[in-house]
Amino acid sequence: MKKMEENFEKSLQIVQAVRSAMAETIVGQESLVDGILIACIAGGHVLLEGVPGLAKTLAVKTFAELSALTFKRIQFTPDLLPADLVGTLIYNRDKAEFSARKGPIFANLVLADEINRAPAKVQSALLEAMAEGQVTIGDVTHILPDPFFVLATQNPIEQEGTYTLPEAELDRFLFKLHVPYPSMEEEGRIVAMADTLTSRDRSALSKKQVISAEDLVSVRKDVRKVTCEGSLIDYIVRMVAATRPVQSARSEKRNREDYIKYISFGASPRASIALCQTAKIHALFEGRGYVLPEDIKAVAHPVLRHRLVLSYEAGAENLSADEIIDLILAIVPLP
Repeated sequence: MKKMEENFEKSLQIVQAVRSAMAETIVGQESLVDGILIACIAGGHVLLEGVPGLAKTLAVKTFAELSALTFKRIQFTPDLLPADLVGTLIYNRDKAEFSARKGPIFANLVLADEINRAPAKVQSALLEAMAEGQVTIGDVTHILPDPFFVLATQNPIEQEGTYTLPEAELDRFLFKLHVPYPSMEEEGRIVAMADTLTSRDRSALSKKQVISAEDLVSVRKDVRKVTCEGSLIDYIVRMVAATRPVQSARSEKRNREDYIKYISFGASPRASIALCQTAKIHALFEGRGYVLPEDIKAVAHPVLRHRLVLSYEAGAENLSADEIIDLILAIVPLP
C-alpha cells in the first residue's frame, strides 16, 4: 500500500498548491475550498449557500484565477432570459442566414451568481448543460467546453424576489456546500487583510495559476486507482436507501420511524454514485489508495442535503436536512 500511496505524490502536490494559493485570499473556509476542488475533480457542479458577505463569489473567482480554465460570471436577475445564458440565433444579412451567437455558458467554469433570483425558464436552461454538457440553440446542439463546471451561489435568508430551485435541477448538483460564519480569530485576520491590502495587492495574490485541465486529468487517473470495497458500496447503497420513505427500502427498520416521517422524497441512485466517487477523492486527499467509512461520512452531508425533500413535520419541528442525515448515519450499521 505504501508504493500505491507514493504514486499519489503529484496529485497531492496539486491539491496542496490549490489549498495554499486559495488561503492567500480566502481566510479559513477549508471545507469550502476542499468541496469545490473535490467537485471539480469529480466533474460535478456545486451549489454554495450562505448569507451575504461570506466570500462565496470571491472563493469561486479566486479558484478560477488560480486555474488555467476559461471563466464566465453570470449575474442571475429576474429579467434574465434563457438566450442571455445559452445564446441565440443572429441573422446575417450578407449571407442571408442565421448563425449561432454563443452565450456566456460556453466556458470551463461558470459562476451562476444568486441563481435563485432568476425565474424557472432561465434555471431550466441550465438543465441540459449540467446533465449532458451541451446546449441547443435553434435546431443545432452545441457541445460545451470540456471540462465544464457550474458553481452557483444562493442566499438562504432573502426570499423576496427569488425562485426556489426545482428538485430536478438540485439533483444535477454534485455538492451543496454550506458556507458558515468565520470564527472570531479568522474574522480578525480578514479585517487585518482588508485593512492592509490594496486592490492591486489582492489581484497580484491570485494571478498565479496552480492547476490546469491537464492537472485535473492527472488527478482523475489517480482517483481511478483508489479502491472501494464491495462492503463499502453496500454501505453506500443502504445509506441512500434509508432516505427513501418507501416499503422496498425498509431494510433499516431499527429506529427508522425516528426520522422517516420527516422525509417526503429521498435520494436517487445518482446520490449513491456521487457518494462513491467523492469518497474516493476524499481518500486520495488523505493520501490513501482505499476508501474507509470515514471518507463516505465526510462527503455524506454535501451529497445528500439537497437531495432530500423534507416533509411538513420536519418544518414544524424546525429540523434541517443535515440533522436528518446525522440520524441516518447513526442508524445505518457500518460494514
